[in-house]
Amino acid sequence: MDILNTFKIGASALKAQSLRLNTISSNLANVETTSTPEGGPYKKQSTYFRTKSLSFQDHLNNQVSQSVKGVEVSKILEDKTPPRKVYDPSHPDAAEDGYVEMPNISVLEEMVDMMSATRSYQANVTSIKMAKRMALKALDIGK
Repeated sequence: MDILNTFKIGASALKAQSLRLNTISSNLANVETTSTPEGGPYKKQSTYFRTKSLSFQDHLNNQVSQSVKGVEVSKILEDKTPPRKVYDPSHPDAAEDGYVEMPNISVLEEMVDMMSATRSYQANVTSIKMAKRMALKALDIGK
């Protein structure tokens, strides 16, 4: 495998994990949002990945084997679970019965997802650094 493909694969993973972290941050920022422009409480967003082939030009140049694939975000979907109902009759968005519809976000789950995304991001940074070190060592051999 070409060393540049390692960088391309790592870069695709960094981009995907960065978008995942942004989605998680948005969920955490809106954990108390009870009113959105669409109406109702904020709905949790979830990020989904899929494998991504490298560029068409790389395939034309036969630089990539069929098993080499990066990653990309395939979609970001709203969670379909119903909102939590919290009794707070003094809240401005409370219904007549005193219940407020709150976002369907668990801070604990979001923090676990954030830690997972951060670890994945760090692992990909490490793989890129190792590929860089290998390339530099190969250049040192030629001296």
